[in-house]
Amino acid sequence: MSLPGFGSPPAYYFMLILPRNLFSRICGFVADVRMPRLLLNALIRLFVRIFDVNLKEAKQQVSEFRTFNEFFTRQLLPDARPLDPDLNSILSPVDGYVGEFGGISNGLLIQAKGLEYRLADLLDDPQRSGKYDGGVFITIYLAPQNYHRIHSMVAGEVSEFSYIPGDLWTVSPLGVHHVPSLFARNERLTTFLNSDKGECALVKVGATVVGRIRVRYHDQVSNRFGAVAKQIVLETPFKLERGEEIGMFELGSTVICLFPPEQIELHELQLGQKIFLGQAIGRFSQNLNA
Repeated sequence: MSLPGFGSPPAYYFMLILPRNLFSRICGFVADVRMPRLLLNALIRLFVRIFDVNLKEAKQQVSEFRTFNEFFTRQLLPDARPLDPDLNSILSPVDGYVGEFGGISNGLLIQAKGLEYRLADLLDDPQRSGKYDGGVFITIYLAPQNYHRIHSMVAGEVSEFSYIPGDLWTVSPLGVHHVPSLFARNERLTTFLNSDKGECALVKVGATVVGRIRVRYHDQVSNRFGAVAKQIVLETPFKLERGEEIGMFELGSTVICLFPPEQIELHELQLGQKIFLGQAIGRFSQNLNA
């Protein structure tokens, strides 16, 4: 349904006038507040009921969380997400749903049916845009009930990352289908992963209500007043095993996995497919080093 004389749903126009970045910072602040135990427990249990969260996987009991953010960024039990045993497999870095996937053709990626956006705008790095053009991408959306920590797709190390401040439109279907170049407009923090099969990239996209994006290898935090774009080279590369934690969304969003030409072969995926951390989403190409 759309408003007479307008081409988008009413919620789009509400989002248009909402001070999205400020609102998201306020949400992040509230999520960190230590509220009375009874109120916090009631809030968590209401959220669990509405979004059907599986608390049996969590390390902590509801009574152990001190803030809503601690609950939202909860850790899982060690055996909750087994990793695909094939060491040549590419792991899903998160729990979520497959939003889009496919080839990067002429520097364009698919946002949704009928909508494309430019790799150059997403990365804001001409050299790397050329490196990934002709490769493949997978977009994974994290719903409210999902586990919101982010893990490494491959074994390797992080020696460089980029942070690009931006807008914070919703990454729900409302935003994906109605906001042109959504993922290249929103705030994003990109981790470049160097493996023995070459570099791949993990783009963490901010969204409305996302309080912050954090990473383990640096003190950079997203969604701050006065933030500026930066490309940072780490003095000491940060080593990661496949499936090891990289960072987290403090209130959810989307990740985009990028791979250069001929590096990997995607598994058969379906739009909207439910996917779990550690599940194989692709495999290193057999003729990569041929």
